[in-house]
Amino acid sequence: MSLSAAMNIGRSALSASQIGIQVAGNNIANVGTPGYSRQIARLAPIGGSDPYSRLSSGRGVAVSDVRRQIDSALQSRLWLSTSDKSAAQQELDLMTQVESVLGELTNNDLSSELSAFFSAWSERANNTQSSGTVVQQGDKLGGMFRQIRAGLTSVRDQIDRQIGGAVSAADGMLDQIAELNTAISSAETAGGSANSLRDQRDQVITQLSELMDVSVVERENGAVDVLVGSTPIVLAGRSRGLSLKYSTNGATVDVSVAVREDNEPLGAVSGKICALLDSRGVTVDTSIAQLDKVAAQLIFQINKLHSTGANKTNLTQTAGSLRIGLPDRTRPMNDPANGAFAALPYSASHGEFSIRIKNISDGSMQTVRVNVDLDGISSTGAASTVDDTTPEDIRAALNAVPGVSASYTPDGRLQVNADSGFEFSFEDDSSGVLAVLGVNSYFTGTSGSDMAVRADLKANPSMLMAGRMTAGGLVENGTALAIVGVQEAANSVLGGRSIRQGWTDAVQAVGIQTAAADSQNQALAVVQESLESQRAAVSGVSVDEEAINLMNFQRQYQGAARVISVADELMQTLISLV
Repeated sequence: MSLSAAMNIGRSALSASQIGIQVAGNNIANVGTPGYSRQIARLAPIGGSDPYSRLSSGRGVAVSDVRRQIDSALQSRLWLSTSDKSAAQQELDLMTQVESVLGELTNNDLSSELSAFFSAWSERANNTQSSGTVVQQGDKLGGMFRQIRAGLTSVRDQIDRQIGGAVSAADGMLDQIAELNTAISSAETAGGSANSLRDQRDQVITQLSELMDVSVVERENGAVDVLVGSTPIVLAGRSRGLSLKYSTNGATVDVSVAVREDNEPLGAVSGKICALLDSRGVTVDTSIAQLDKVAAQLIFQINKLHSTGANKTNLTQTAGSLRIGLPDRTRPMNDPANGAFAALPYSASHGEFSIRIKNISDGSMQTVRVNVDLDGISSTGAASTVDDTTPEDIRAALNAVPGVSASYTPDGRLQVNADSGFEFSFEDDSSGVLAVLGVNSYFTGTSGSDMAVRADLKANPSMLMAGRMTAGGLVENGTALAIVGVQEAANSVLGGRSIRQGWTDAVQAVGIQTAAADSQNQALAVVQESLESQRAAVSGVSVDEEAINLMNFQRQYQGAARVISVADELMQTLISLV
């Protein structure tokens, strides 16, 4: 080996040690940088031999490359774990909010108000002077239903805003990944290093994995494709984009996420966005639906009894609360095309009701039965609603009763007025049509959003129908006693449960889901911490280790400098001999 070869070997060692010192220094500088992956300078002997020496011992050392220390499989598992943990945390946050809105097991909850409401009716059954209390308690109960309904709607609106913000953020991240893909490909194709760009890209993908579950496929040029399930959302340097889609489903609006480029639905199964979508539909919408169902049945069952109630002083006029448009007045009430009735959460059935007319002057009574044909069978025996009862049929039948007249108010409500010198009351409504029409009702509204005590009843509590006519005459507390029994009566619409149990079950279901979400969140937190520890062991920077590397490269540099110095001295000696 010639002296010049020795100098070249020393020079290669100087260059390699300089790069090693730079890499170790960069690692130490980024010890606290989030998402930074430790870099390693890989040294390799320079291949070949000295063509001028038969006994060449080598040509020195070179840095083959500077690589990130990363486990791709572990990184993929961490991204999936991040999605699962983010989804569990988001679900827990929303479940906690729903629980807070329901407010059960507090001093001001719906269960307590239901108990107080039925207790007021029980007190009215024993105290004829407590009608005002019954009306006040009913008004308070309606207010509680509206308050909870508004709270749940507010949570759903918040979720909609969060979904919009999350999708917008995810869409921006896709653009960043596509831009970084282009930069990485350009840098590495030209022979440069793109480790810092790769770290930035991994950090963006980590942020994206909090929003949705993603998988990554790397290309030969260093770019990556990002997929959700089997749907690509980034293809190398091109982002396919994300957008929100809204669709009407009956009375509700469904929200979904799709690929903006071709409107393909995005089948995310984890991440914050998925949790928001699931919580919106499964948790919040279900809670609203159950609240409305309980409210609707409470309204309907109380109104069925109150509409056929009676007092010592009977009615001289009453108006329904249901507004019926002109075309719907002549359509059968069970016709799906009858919009006024089809939209209701309850319906009238085949049956009848009676109206009792009292002549005030002589005290004589007359009872007239009104048939309600809603069997869905035509006069020919075919399945059809064509011959069934219409709202106009009801009006005409009542208008034909001596002593009363029936008409529609300008806003489409059925109104019944007693002629001069007459009073009336309703009895034995097996069809429920009076409650559906809202005639002589206690509550107005059809759901938790609009449930309230009838306005004129609040203004004049003496109009409360606490009594009931029987074959033996007026039972002054008959209706009050019947209404007390509603709270524990089995209700077919609520699956055979009572109104109280229907609400209790809904609250318990939310509580169970919240507890499950909490357990899931804690379990996934342990998994994520474990994976992050594993990644830190592989990719994290150890200051102690880098300090040792720094000392090693320093020694290498010093040794290489000494080799060059010795070779130079020998060269100078050789020259001086010539």
